Amino acid sequence: MAVCGIIAEFDPLHAGHCRLFAEARERLGAGSGIVIAMSGNFTQRGGPAVMDRFARAEAAVRSGADLVLELPLPFALSSAEGFAAGGVRALAATGVCTHLAFGSECGDLARLQTLADAACMPGFDTQLRAALKSGGRSYAAAHEAALKALAGPDAELLKCANNALGFSYLKALNKAGIALTPLTLKREGAGHREMDPAADAPSSSLIRTLLAVGDHEQACALMAPAMAEVFAREERAGRAPVRLGDAGERFCLAVLRGMREADFARLGAGGEGLSHRLHAAARACSSVSDFLDRAATRRYPRARIRRLLAWACLGLEPSDLPDGIPYLRLLAASKRGRALLSEMRSRAAVPILSKTADAKSLSIPARALFEKEQRANERYALLFPDLAESLPSRLFAVRPYIEEEAEP
Repeated sequence: MAVCGIIAEFDPLHAGHCRLFAEARERLGAGSGIVIAMSGNFTQRGGPAVMDRFARAEAAVRSGADLVLELPLPFALSSAEGFAAGGVRALAATGVCTHLAFGSECGDLARLQTLADAACMPGFDTQLRAALKSGGRSYAAAHEAALKALAGPDAELLKCANNALGFSYLKALNKAGIALTPLTLKREGAGHREMDPAADAPSSSLIRTLLAVGDHEQACALMAPAMAEVFAREERAGRAPVRLGDAGERFCLAVLRGMREADFARLGAGGEGLSHRLHAAARACSSVSDFLDRAATRRYPRARIRRLLAWACLGLEPSDLPDGIPYLRLLAASKRGRALLSEMRSRAAVPILSKTADAKSLSIPARALFEKEQRANERYALLFPDLAESLPSRLFAVRPYIEEEAEP
């Protein structure tokens, strides 16, 4: 049986994601499986997901996915390259995935593969360093210039967000030597940051913006039906929407004010005076947005600074980024997914965790990472609208969503 892997955040899940499930299954056959490597409670943007990982995973399964596994936190809070590397390794570690599917604006696998191959050439890093040294370019602009030198004008494809992420997946497959067959499906509808609610398959950015301003009705109308139902349930329970809010901002500022320049350097921000810039911004800012404005530069954009801030607030350090996938954490499974999970028990390259107690059998380094993730999840829960829902005893009791067999 063909099994298609997808790497995603689903924050929140919308019609475009459902289309990806359906088209991937159409390409591979009705009996194929869909396995997701999904970000947990914190996303690649450097902030909290709008809804808990188990709830988002349930919505994914109810929308057509079969198995949802959590991408370890350090990968989820990494650059696009780190996010992609973690995702492809997680899918490969299942032992059951045969394909990797992703959406792209161009829908042309051959052109993206040519760019990924060029980025893995021995001369690419030299080209990139030269581009970074010339003209004060941003990293993205320097990367495009280096690729243009080796692969021609198609490098401009990477100005589109989904093309760029697909390129990162292909490059990660190349570098790790992972034998997943890539499929790209042409992305329809709104662009990554497009804010038109009338567009076909509106963007996740628009839905998050509507939630942030309190327009939950319109936001839910743009979500996938299952996502809207799960969100409404979580909202009634006081667990959604999750946002930083005043309390979260004050916590972030408290962390920043307590950091020395050497602490920023330990986060991997020591180069080119960045740790000094971050420390100065932390001492002068009065909000998270103010900190980002003061710290961000063309070379170090806001997204990277947000991720550094998230690492600091969650107690992560570069040494927490594992060389490989230490374990696979189950978040949700359909009926077909239960069969895949059974197969994984004998074929997966790493332990599969279905509940918190399973972590006792992990190696010492893997258990240390798991415990850091647990502490991060407890901090995430403190952002729930109802703090009564954030008690550690409740979080410990949450189980993966498992689709049951229909009653005869």
